[in-house]
Amino acid sequence: MAKVPTIEELLASAEHSAVHLEMRDTYMPSDPAFIAWQNGTLTDPVGGDVEFQQWLETVWAATGRGVGIRRARVFSVPESDCIRFEHYVSEANAKAGEDIRWLPRRQATDIPFPGNDFWVFDNQLVVVLHFTGDGEAAPDWLEPTRDERVLRLCTSAFEAVWERAVPHAEYRPS
Repeated sequence: MAKVPTIEELLASAEHSAVHLEMRDTYMPSDPAFIAWQNGTLTDPVGGDVEFQQWLETVWAATGRGVGIRRARVFSVPESDCIRFEHYVSEANAKAGEDIRWLPRRQATDIPFPGNDFWVFDNQLVVVLHFTGDGEAAPDWLEPTRDERVLRLCTSAFEAVWERAVPHAEYRPS
């Protein structure tokens, strides 16, 4: 079985674009930064989070090469603590070069979606993301595919969300 590249490796090799659609209301509830934010002790979204700092450097390097990185989130309202945390840290992502938009789930009822979150790299490769029921990454959480049907579904879902979603700078959680 071939080694599955990480999202960071795929982003480092992307030539033109990377889009990411997130549709869950809870991600990684065991994340120390999320727990610190919930407790009111996280005052800097980047802080001492080495992994997040490395991610931001990867984004900055990719966008510096001209790779357009877009992230869209579909979420329930009122927002979960996790989504409010994601909004809090997303300013750092935006400063690193990600273009981020937000779409309340009620405004997405007529959009056909795949069953999982995903990334699409250079309109050629889809990486499906698998999570456990409580929002933690599943052991085999990255599933790359070049299946044309999956690519078309993911690309059309992302673009439909993107068209309706609110830019990060304009969205405020309730």
